[in-house]
Amino acid sequence: MDTPGRGLVLVVEDERPIADLVRLYLSREGFGVHVERDGTAGLAAARRLRPVACILDIALPGLDGTEICRKLRADGDWTPVIFLTARDDEVDRILGLELGGDDYVTKPFSPRELVTRVKALLRRASVTAVPDRVRSLGPLRLDPGRRSVTVDGAPLTLTATEFDLLAHLLGRPGRVFTREELLAAVWGYASHAGTRTVDVHVAQVRAKLGPSAGLIRTVRGVGYTADA
Repeated sequence: MDTPGRGLVLVVEDERPIADLVRLYLSREGFGVHVERDGTAGLAAARRLRPVACILDIALPGLDGTEICRKLRADGDWTPVIFLTARDDEVDRILGLELGGDDYVTKPFSPRELVTRVKALLRRASVTAVPDRVRSLGPLRLDPGRRSVTVDGAPLTLTATEFDLLAHLLGRPGRVFTREELLAAVWGYASHAGTRTVDVHVAQVRAKLGPSAGLIRTVRGVGYTADA
């Protein structure tokens, strides 16, 4: 295990060549990297080491990646999570996002792209000291400085990505954003293949909003808008 200045990233991947490649590229960017090769050890490491981010293969011996994520979220641990998935595992990818994952990369993947995703995710998660106006819509109140959301005064627990998605929509109420625009603004990349990620996260935000879910409206064939 090494822990340079950018913080420690936990990689749970049972294929050694992939794990070694990810370690190499993350290390080059100044991250510390700790690798585990089965899910049980990976969950223990996440709880013990408190990494700045977790990269989890979905198909792992012992616990799979989605189960690691589920257990972390159940513990109240909202460390950013990126899943590594096989190209044909769409069901697993969606399940992973529904359980609180922030992003996913399909195999085979560019290690440079993975590092870019990690850095973008950490930038979003760490923007807490930049003052910004409180955004309100109906009973919904979002404070970017505190990274807090309340509905009728009751606090809402969101992942870093869910928070940033909601903040972007509330930044311009009534404005319709395409899925590609949201993907570029919130995730930091634009690809039509990734727009399903936006749909899943919008569904998760709506589920957490409960009776106020209607504030996030779908515009068929276009995208989403926040509108009272």
